[in-house]
Amino acid sequence: MRGACWSRALGLSLPARVSRIIRQRQEQLAKPICEIAWRAQLRLCARYRRLTLKGKTKQVVVTAIARELAAFHVAIAKQVPVSAG
Repeated sequence: MRGACWSRALGLSLPARVSRIIRQRQEQLAKPICEIAWRAQLRLCARYRRLTLKGKTKQVVVTAIARELAAFHVAIAKQVPVSAG
């Protein structure tokens, strides 16, 4: 999971948007999950920009974003009902 968070944090250097592929993927997800994901993307993209403008190194910025992204993963996990099986 650590590597996935780190690589996703690198992608947050771009402006927040929902691509066609992501929109198709989200059609099968619950609305609250999509809302949490969108809030996370907006917040983390802005945080990435703020930290880089402050002069932080890329490694420090990506690590901070990855840590916060993990917290959003927990928030989404709390929204998903646990299925027996």
